[in-house]
Amino acid sequence: MSQIPINLEKIKEEDLDREILRVGIIAELDAVNLYEQMSAMTQNENIKKILLDIAKEEKTHVGEFQALLLKEDEEQVKELEEGKKEVNELTE
Repeated sequence: MSQIPINLEKIKEEDLDREILRVGIIAELDAVNLYEQMSAMTQNENIKKILLDIAKEEKTHVGEFQALLLKEDEEQVKELEEGKKEVNELTE
């Protein structure tokens, strides 16, 4: 079902690890969405409970990929901080 959204063979070698981490983040977020959507559809409380638990685990995986990406990409760290500042300015 899942496909890598970019052709990793065309990525420059020095950018490859960062792109792999971003693809991992995309895949985990896709899984979170899938499990949460399915949990909203089912009437079976046991299935709902398991799907939401798995979705939570996938969110942890997002955090793991993101933590590693932030170690590998200084520009990403800077831009995340900029985004946080913009949100704070617009929502205060």
